Amino acid sequence: MTDQRVSANGGMETSFGFRNVGTGEKQPLVNDVFHKVAKRYDIMNDVMSAGLHRAWKDAMIAALNPPRREGYRTLDVAGGTGDIAFRIIEASDRKAHSTVLDINGSMLAVGAERAEKKKLSANLDFVEANAEELPFEANSFDAYTIAFGIRNVPRIDVALKEAYRVLKRGGRLLVLEFSEVEMPLLDRIYDAWSFNAIPKFGKLITGDEAPYQYLVESIRKFPNQRDFAAMIKEAGFSRVSFTNYTGGIAALHSGWKI
Repeated sequence: MTDQRVSANGGMETSFGFRNVGTGEKQPLVNDVFHKVAKRYDIMNDVMSAGLHRAWKDAMIAALNPPRREGYRTLDVAGGTGDIAFRIIEASDRKAHSTVLDINGSMLAVGAERAEKKKLSANLDFVEANAEELPFEANSFDAYTIAFGIRNVPRIDVALKEAYRVLKRGGRLLVLEFSEVEMPLLDRIYDAWSFNAIPKFGKLITGDEAPYQYLVESIRKFPNQRDFAAMIKEAGFSRVSFTNYTGGIAALHSGWKI
């Protein structure tokens, strides 16, 4: 379904799955999706990735390799439930500090509750804000991470420029996102699983298949690996690269502010 994808020139800002919406209409629709799935978000990711998202996230943290020292600051965007931030803190021997930012208060509430149970609250801030307008000063963070969230941001180019702004010189951007499958046969298997099984599982889990239908469609609209890498370069990042996971079902994009 590569013909459905937008290019590096944009298009996600008016795309709610396969449905075109007016400028400014996407964000409220996306917010509603995540209010509905917040308490089942981890289960949702298990369904979307057949459980592989856990290994992909671990690989993302291994690539980041957070130092075991005080003062290392990370910003995890669209990370309301804390999944990535918790991993970063644990990988740093609980030395790092992570700010979790999400536009959705329901997701942040789940993350804050989980942080308390894991006794990680001292290492975390939870901030409700928009990725397109970060409430932080320039040159504030050592790393900016976002996992399975960038495709839900209407103006991806604006969010990437904001990422560049708030990173310190020498800071790193890491984006983990569902991408374009590049293995013959696997692409057809994955399409069949996505469109036939995932919405049905979503209905069984939450009683509503519509959020899952949107999420499946949004994956097929998101720019492919090379187009998204071009967008990261356009935002100002250097040494941009990507690594495919599981044949391109997901990809980890990396860029540096030099």
